[in-house]
Amino acid sequence: MLKIMFIVLLIGFVGISAEQAYSQEIGLSTFQESAQVIIDEKISKTNIVSITLLSTNIQEIRIPMELEEKIRNNERIEAIIITNENNCVLGVTDQSCILINIERNPEDKGINAIQESSKAIGESLIDEINQVFDTNAKFFQVYIHSNAEANELLDTSGVVSGTGTISAVYTMSMEDTDSMYGKLSSMLISSSIRENGGFYDVAKTLSTDENAKMSFSIIPTESKSLLQLRVATNSPIENEIKSGIEINPLEFFKINELTRSNYFSDGNYPLNSLFQIIILSDEETNVSDVKGNIIPTQNIDGIEMPTELTNEGWIFDPQKGEQIQGKFIFGERDSINEEELKFSLGGDRIKHEEIQSDESIIVVVIIAVISIGAAIFYLKGYKK
Repeated sequence: MLKIMFIVLLIGFVGISAEQAYSQEIGLSTFQESAQVIIDEKISKTNIVSITLLSTNIQEIRIPMELEEKIRNNERIEAIIITNENNCVLGVTDQSCILINIERNPEDKGINAIQESSKAIGESLIDEINQVFDTNAKFFQVYIHSNAEANELLDTSGVVSGTGTISAVYTMSMEDTDSMYGKLSSMLISSSIRENGGFYDVAKTLSTDENAKMSFSIIPTESKSLLQLRVATNSPIENEIKSGIEINPLEFFKINELTRSNYFSDGNYPLNSLFQIIILSDEETNVSDVKGNIIPTQNIDGIEMPTELTNEGWIFDPQKGEQIQGKFIFGERDSINEEELKFSLGGDRIKHEEIQSDESIIVVVIIAVISIGAAIFYLKGYKK
């Protein structure tokens, strides 16, 4: 109750002073671009590098309204995934997949009932999915996922690969990532995004990597669907995570500068272009010697919330332990170079330059973040 009263009082304050305190309203676009690096020393012993383009607007990531509504209106459907990931489920080799993930019906007693019920839902959608995405997937099997270790460590939702998730699996000929990503991105991503560069251009280049794989996901919610196009590549970890090691995040993308999409140039959208790094270490370590800025934060419900969004910089939460996570905000910058993103692990000091901010602006920023629920920016990990 005290928390609710506090928020109401802050909103009242904002209503009086927002126009004076902050000249340009902070916006949140339905489209987001994110770059992610996972240095996974704990599970897969690999570096996983990805670009994700996502939206809840079917005009930005375009799928037919009729299909989106049909998926969302079936309460048992948790996700639709199109992917060329190797071994999308056990038993699938050298084939691309369409997974229709389904919530178990409590009335289904026994494995046969589960399989029949799940297949029926898959069959009701697959012809339309094949037609829309120019695919020719055929039924393979109903698969019940039994492992959620990665979901637990990265704190993801589990709708794609959590324990107990049921998939109606459809397979088709394997397609190389460059070709598949090119076809689906040109089909799905609106021209106003494709023609404005940013992370989309990085994703196109990443799709040409020999180890690259891609996925497109439709994750329905009550009122809309989260549409997510992702390309990722992985490589074995070459350098052990140890004290004093320097991390150059952009090196994993083989670039020395990361530029935001010009799609956001008509407003102030500081949370819509994000860089994230997750480090899973076998031993406890800590962030140190950050070369760029560190954004001041305020802890709200156990989450470090930024009190400044107009300046570029890192938020590390947590910044020590066996799992470290950092998110970089561009602020008012259009691009960031590799030197500004570098940091080390295991040192005894972390650079923290206090950014001077008017307190009334900070209040407005906090409310702006609260008002959107931090639904995109503060995900503990992105859905695979």
